[in-house]
Amino acid sequence: MACTQSIGMGHLCGQNGPHLFCFLHGRRHLWCWCLLHNEQTMNALASSSTLAVQPLYVQMAVRMAGLIESGVFQPGQRLPSVRDSAAQEGVSISTAMQAFRWLEDKGLAQAKPKAGYFVSKLRQRIALPMVGQPPAHSVPVERRSRTDVIRVDGGQAIRVNLGGTCPRDSMLFDEDRVRVAVSRATRVHRRTLVSYTNEAGTPALQNAVAQRALHLGCSLRGEDVVITSSCIHAVSLCLMAVTRPGDVVALESPTFFGFLDLLEALSLRVVEIPSHPRTGLSLPALQLALDTQPIKAVLAVPTLSNPLGAIMPLADKKALVRMLAPHQIPLIEDVVFNDLLASDERRKAVKAFDRDGSVMVCGSFSKTLAPGIRLGWVEAGRWRDQVAALQRVQGAATNEVLEHALADLLTQTAYESQMRRLSATMKSRLHEARRLVSGHFPKGTRVSDPAAGYTLWVELPAGMNSMRLFEHAASEGIAFGPGQLFSATDRYAHCLRLSFSGAWGDAEKEGLMRLGHLAQALSRQASQA
Repeated sequence: MACTQSIGMGHLCGQNGPHLFCFLHGRRHLWCWCLLHNEQTMNALASSSTLAVQPLYVQMAVRMAGLIESGVFQPGQRLPSVRDSAAQEGVSISTAMQAFRWLEDKGLAQAKPKAGYFVSKLRQRIALPMVGQPPAHSVPVERRSRTDVIRVDGGQAIRVNLGGTCPRDSMLFDEDRVRVAVSRATRVHRRTLVSYTNEAGTPALQNAVAQRALHLGCSLRGEDVVITSSCIHAVSLCLMAVTRPGDVVALESPTFFGFLDLLEALSLRVVEIPSHPRTGLSLPALQLALDTQPIKAVLAVPTLSNPLGAIMPLADKKALVRMLAPHQIPLIEDVVFNDLLASDERRKAVKAFDRDGSVMVCGSFSKTLAPGIRLGWVEAGRWRDQVAALQRVQGAATNEVLEHALADLLTQTAYESQMRRLSATMKSRLHEARRLVSGHFPKGTRVSDPAAGYTLWVELPAGMNSMRLFEHAASEGIAFGPGQLFSATDRYAHCLRLSFSGAWGDAEKEGLMRLGHLAQALSRQASQA
């Protein structure tokens, strides 16, 4: 059993902001902490703190995006030419072209051959989700596995699965390339099938992971990398190395339900830190938690968090390392989605700013390269020996043939281009899904707007219950992730997560529209009641 303490900041735009509330053992303490007045202020602060450290093309693109968002340029209107924009900004043509491509990647602009760039007509002004006020007391976590809710309840003759946790669409991956790599590894390293493997992993994969980490801004030594059976396994090893039953762990809210299942299994307590749908973990709220509670570790997904898809600005990532240093508290960083930001400097990990081994970075390639090769990795910094010992004691050695196959795949020159294609595919899916949600879900619905990834976080109008919607949808063969699963409490009862990692065809689009119509019916019932 795990207990939870919650720190929240109320609705970003609601009547409870801007104060920060701390809830301890059923007693509510009001801290006069002016965190943020509203969503616009939060975005402005994030932009001003990071714009100066961004490349020129990003600075230029962000300024143009602001003009589009403010309505200076209307949907369908032609934007200034690349040449004119370059002259106006005092940059090269290539820099200006990169800025326009950035706008195109964000769905703000569309290129027309021999005509230039135009503001996207499909651009939807859908409000982002807000962060709800946390409960006023500690809550014991005594419920069935969150993972099982989706797997079991959602497994009842499901025809449209929008609730899965892993990529299921083979069209997203290069199956032939994976098959050839596995066949080659089996042939070349066939003797390893009849011998024990090194618990820490094969040098080939350790070095391949270290090379890939360079793209995240990290300088790792292959010998310090421990290969695990999955990313969640790597996270569990880190938690066991730095905590004991009853210790307190801080994590984002909402968070990946697999983390909550793991923390409960390890008998750890949870402090939930509010997260903004664009900029992620609230550093002021985390600082307050560090000052007032006995936190032993911070567990976070700073880049493309699950389920929000938020990305911490680089300046905030650097500040997070500085914030934890005086407390000697480790950060367990999950970088499993970072590569989906191919060619984007925002994929740089918090670990890139770590100078004393206080960041334990965990990853996997099952979400980006080969879901069937369930291998993860961890570079645990100061706790490397403890993590390696736990791996060895558990007898959780991995398959050496698969390690060689994965090392082969990671060192191929086509990896980056694969990531760009995968990222572009998912951006298109998410953009289309946001349009469908906007057009078919109840009025007042809010939706996240991630730069990449597989998921959308949807906030339904107040008073609605996503678990009730889940039951109605399941009876029609539609599955998704009810919001209650993404918190140690029921604070997200009116929210839900949609996953688009499976097939995305007419059946899935019709299923999403039908889900919206079911939500509308429940909304009408709620308003009448």
